[in-house]
Amino acid sequence: MNDVSPSLPRSLGESITQEIRRMLVEGELVPGQRLSEAALAENLQISRNTLREAFRVLTREGLLKHEPNRGVTVAEPDMASIIDIYRVRRFIECKAIAQGYPLHPGALHMREAVEAGMRAREAKDWIAVGTANMMFHKAIVELADSPRLVVFYGQISAELRLAFGLLNDPEFLHMPYVDMNVSILRCIEEGRPEAATQMLEAYLVQSERTVLAAYERCMNR
Repeated sequence: MNDVSPSLPRSLGESITQEIRRMLVEGELVPGQRLSEAALAENLQISRNTLREAFRVLTREGLLKHEPNRGVTVAEPDMASIIDIYRVRRFIECKAIAQGYPLHPGALHMREAVEAGMRAREAKDWIAVGTANMMFHKAIVELADSPRLVVFYGQISAELRLAFGLLNDPEFLHMPYVDMNVSILRCIEEGRPEAATQMLEAYLVQSERTVLAAYERCMNR
Protein backbone atom coordinates (compact mmCIF):
# COMPACT_ATOMS: atom_id res chain seq x y z
CA MET A 1 0.00 0.00 0.00
CA ASN A 2 1.51 3.28 -1.10
CA ASP A 3 0.97 6.62 0.63
CA VAL A 4 3.05 8.84 -1.62
CA SER A 5 0.43 10.08 -4.08
CA PRO A 6 -1.10 13.43 -3.05
CA SER A 7 -4.01 12.85 -5.43
CA LEU A 8 -5.44 9.92 -3.44
CA PRO A 9 -5.49 10.93 0.24
CA ARG A 10 -9.22 10.48 0.74
CA SER A 11 -9.55 7.09 -0.96
CA LEU A 12 -6.45 5.83 0.82
CA GLY A 13 -7.79 7.04 4.16
CA GLU A 14 -11.07 5.25 3.49
CA SER A 15 -9.30 2.02 2.54
CA ILE A 16 -7.19 2.16 5.71
CA THR A 17 -10.32 2.79 7.79
CA GLN A 18 -11.92 -0.24 6.15
CA GLU A 19 -8.82 -2.36 6.81
CA ILE A 20 -8.73 -1.48 10.52
CA ARG A 21 -12.46 -2.17 10.73
CA ARG A 22 -11.81 -5.59 9.16
CA MET A 23 -9.14 -6.27 11.79
CA LEU A 24 -11.71 -5.51 14.47
CA VAL A 25 -14.37 -7.73 12.86
CA GLU A 26 -11.95 -10.65 12.50
CA GLY A 27 -10.69 -10.37 16.06
CA GLU A 28 -7.16 -9.25 15.22
CA LEU A 29 -7.61 -6.25 17.51
CA VAL A 30 -9.19 -6.77 20.93
CA PRO A 31 -11.03 -4.53 23.42
CA GLY A 32 -8.74 -2.34 25.50
CA GLN A 33 -5.72 -2.95 23.27
CA ARG A 34 -3.49 0.09 22.91
CA LEU A 35 -2.66 0.84 19.28
CA SER A 36 0.89 1.91 18.55
CA GLU A 37 0.69 4.57 15.88
CA ALA A 38 4.26 3.94 14.72
CA ALA A 39 3.92 0.15 14.55
CA LEU A 40 0.53 0.16 12.82
CA ALA A 41 1.60 2.79 10.27
CA GLU A 42 4.68 0.72 9.46
CA ASN A 43 2.66 -2.50 9.22
CA LEU A 44 0.14 -0.90 6.84
CA GLN A 45 2.89 0.95 4.95
CA ILE A 46 1.24 4.33 5.29
CA SER A 47 2.04 7.70 6.82
CA ARG A 48 1.00 8.57 10.35
CA ASN A 49 -1.22 11.36 8.98
CA THR A 50 -3.24 8.84 6.98
CA LEU A 51 -3.48 6.55 10.00
CA ARG A 52 -4.67 9.45 12.19
CA GLU A 53 -7.40 10.16 9.64
CA ALA A 54 -8.63 6.57 9.99
CA PHE A 55 -8.35 6.79 13.78
CA ARG A 56 -10.56 9.90 13.79
CA VAL A 57 -13.28 8.18 11.75
CA LEU A 58 -13.22 5.02 13.86
CA THR A 59 -13.26 7.04 17.07
CA ARG A 60 -16.41 8.85 15.88
CA GLU A 61 -17.94 5.42 15.19
CA GLY A 62 -17.17 4.34 18.75
CA LEU A 63 -14.76 1.59 17.69
CA LEU A 64 -11.64 3.31 19.00
CA LYS A 65 -11.09 5.58 21.99
CA HIS A 66 -8.63 8.45 22.29
CA GLU A 67 -7.47 9.41 25.77
CA PRO A 68 -4.97 12.12 26.71
CA ASN A 69 -1.58 10.71 27.70
CA ARG A 70 -2.67 7.21 26.73
CA GLY A 71 -3.18 7.48 23.00
CA VAL A 72 -5.61 5.37 21.01
CA THR A 73 -7.08 2.15 22.33
CA VAL A 74 -9.70 -0.28 21.04
CA ALA A 75 -13.09 0.51 22.58
CA GLU A 76 -14.80 -1.70 25.16
CA PRO A 77 -18.58 -1.86 24.58
CA ASP A 78 -20.90 -1.62 27.58
CA MET A 79 -24.22 -3.40 28.14
CA ALA A 80 -26.29 -0.55 26.70
CA SER A 81 -24.21 -0.68 23.50
CA ILE A 82 -24.72 -4.44 23.17
CA ILE A 83 -28.49 -4.09 23.56
CA ASP A 84 -28.56 -1.35 20.92
CA ILE A 85 -26.39 -3.39 18.53
CA TYR A 86 -28.85 -6.27 18.67
CA ARG A 87 -31.81 -3.92 18.19
CA VAL A 88 -30.18 -2.63 15.00
CA ARG A 89 -29.27 -6.15 13.88
CA ARG A 90 -32.85 -7.38 14.19
CA PHE A 91 -34.14 -4.36 12.30
CA ILE A 92 -31.67 -4.76 9.42
CA GLU A 93 -31.10 -8.50 9.14
CA CYS A 94 -34.69 -9.68 9.49
CA LYS A 95 -35.90 -7.26 6.82
CA ALA A 96 -33.01 -8.22 4.55
CA ILE A 97 -33.47 -11.99 4.80
CA ALA A 98 -37.19 -11.64 4.06
CA GLN A 99 -36.10 -10.57 0.55
CA GLY A 100 -33.77 -13.52 0.03
CA TYR A 101 -33.99 -15.98 -2.84
CA PRO A 102 -31.77 -18.93 -3.81
CA LEU A 103 -29.72 -17.40 -6.63
CA HIS A 104 -29.06 -14.03 -5.01
CA PRO A 105 -25.29 -13.38 -4.63
CA GLY A 106 -25.88 -12.85 -0.91
CA ALA A 107 -27.25 -16.40 -0.65
CA LEU A 108 -24.11 -17.71 -2.35
CA HIS A 109 -21.98 -15.77 0.13
CA MET A 110 -24.06 -17.24 2.97
CA ARG A 111 -23.18 -20.70 1.64
CA GLU A 112 -19.47 -19.82 1.54
CA ALA A 113 -19.60 -18.52 5.11
CA VAL A 114 -21.42 -21.65 6.35
CA GLU A 115 -18.82 -23.90 4.75
CA ALA A 116 -15.98 -21.82 6.23
CA GLY A 117 -17.62 -22.05 9.66
CA MET A 118 -17.95 -25.83 9.43
CA ARG A 119 -14.30 -26.21 8.45
CA ALA A 120 -13.23 -23.96 11.31
CA ARG A 121 -15.41 -25.90 13.78
CA GLU A 122 -13.83 -29.16 12.65
CA ALA A 123 -10.39 -27.60 13.26
CA LYS A 124 -11.62 -26.24 16.64
CA ASP A 125 -10.53 -22.78 15.54
CA TRP A 126 -13.22 -20.86 17.42
CA ILE A 127 -11.95 -17.41 16.46
CA ALA A 128 -12.28 -18.44 12.80
CA VAL A 129 -15.77 -19.81 13.54
CA GLY A 130 -16.67 -16.36 14.88
CA THR A 131 -15.26 -14.67 11.78
CA ALA A 132 -17.22 -17.01 9.50
CA ASN A 133 -20.34 -16.20 11.50
CA MET A 134 -19.74 -12.49 10.97
CA MET A 135 -19.40 -13.13 7.23
CA PHE A 136 -22.67 -15.10 7.27
CA HIS A 137 -24.57 -12.16 8.74
CA LYS A 138 -22.91 -9.69 6.39
CA ALA A 139 -24.12 -11.89 3.52
CA ILE A 140 -27.66 -11.75 4.94
CA VAL A 141 -27.52 -7.94 4.77
CA GLU A 142 -26.39 -8.21 1.13
CA LEU A 143 -29.82 -9.68 0.36
CA ALA A 144 -31.26 -6.17 0.79
CA ASP A 145 -29.34 -4.96 -2.29
CA SER A 146 -28.23 -1.79 -0.48
CA PRO A 147 -24.51 -0.95 -0.58
CA ARG A 148 -25.10 1.70 2.11
CA LEU A 149 -26.59 -0.86 4.48
CA VAL A 150 -23.63 -3.18 3.91
CA VAL A 151 -21.19 -0.39 4.76
CA PHE A 152 -23.18 0.56 7.87
CA TYR A 153 -23.37 -3.08 8.92
CA GLY A 154 -19.58 -3.25 8.78
CA GLN A 155 -19.47 -0.82 11.69
CA ILE A 156 -22.07 -2.84 13.62
CA SER A 157 -20.09 -6.04 13.01
CA ALA A 158 -16.94 -4.46 14.38
CA GLU A 159 -18.74 -3.29 17.53
CA LEU A 160 -20.25 -6.74 18.00
CA ARG A 161 -16.88 -8.44 17.67
CA LEU A 162 -15.52 -6.13 20.34
CA ALA A 163 -18.32 -7.26 22.65
CA PHE A 164 -17.41 -10.87 21.93
CA GLY A 165 -13.76 -10.07 22.62
CA LEU A 166 -14.64 -8.81 26.10
CA LEU A 167 -16.11 -12.21 26.99
CA ASN A 168 -13.07 -14.22 25.92
CA ASP A 169 -14.92 -17.51 25.33
CA PRO A 170 -15.26 -17.90 21.56
CA GLU A 171 -16.27 -21.58 21.64
CA PHE A 172 -19.20 -20.88 23.98
CA LEU A 173 -20.26 -17.85 21.94
CA HIS A 174 -19.95 -19.17 18.40
CA MET A 175 -20.21 -22.97 18.33
CA PRO A 176 -24.02 -23.26 18.72
CA TYR A 177 -24.69 -20.99 15.76
CA VAL A 178 -22.90 -23.00 13.07
CA ASP A 179 -25.82 -25.44 12.77
CA MET A 180 -28.35 -22.61 13.07
CA ASN A 181 -26.68 -20.91 10.12
CA VAL A 182 -27.04 -24.14 8.15
CA SER A 183 -30.78 -24.24 8.89
CA ILE A 184 -31.33 -20.61 7.92
CA LEU A 185 -29.37 -21.08 4.69
CA ARG A 186 -31.42 -24.17 3.84
CA CYS A 187 -34.62 -22.13 4.09
CA ILE A 188 -33.27 -19.51 1.68
CA GLU A 189 -31.98 -22.12 -0.77
CA GLU A 190 -35.39 -23.85 -0.70
CA GLY A 191 -37.19 -20.56 -1.40
CA ARG A 192 -38.69 -20.19 2.09
CA PRO A 193 -37.70 -16.67 3.21
CA GLU A 194 -40.59 -16.43 5.69
CA ALA A 195 -39.29 -19.47 7.60
CA ALA A 196 -35.75 -18.07 7.43
CA THR A 197 -36.98 -14.77 8.89
CA GLN A 198 -38.72 -16.46 11.82
CA MET A 199 -35.64 -18.58 12.48
CA LEU A 200 -33.34 -15.56 12.36
CA GLU A 201 -35.53 -13.57 14.75
CA ALA A 202 -35.35 -16.37 17.34
CA TYR A 203 -31.63 -16.78 16.66
CA LEU A 204 -30.86 -13.12 17.37
CA VAL A 205 -32.93 -13.11 20.56
CA GLN A 206 -31.03 -16.18 21.80
CA SER A 207 -27.69 -14.68 20.80
CA GLU A 208 -28.43 -11.41 22.61
CA ARG A 209 -29.42 -13.23 25.80
CA THR A 210 -26.29 -15.36 25.67
CA VAL A 211 -23.99 -12.40 25.12
CA LEU A 212 -25.62 -10.26 27.82
CA ALA A 213 -25.53 -13.09 30.36
CA ALA A 214 -21.88 -13.80 29.59
CA TYR A 215 -21.09 -10.08 29.76
CA GLU A 216 -22.71 -9.78 33.18
CA ARG A 217 -20.78 -12.79 34.48
CA CYS A 218 -17.56 -11.30 33.11
CA MET A 219 -18.19 -7.92 34.76
CA ASN A 220 -19.02 -9.52 38.12
CA ARG A 221 -15.80 -11.51 38.41
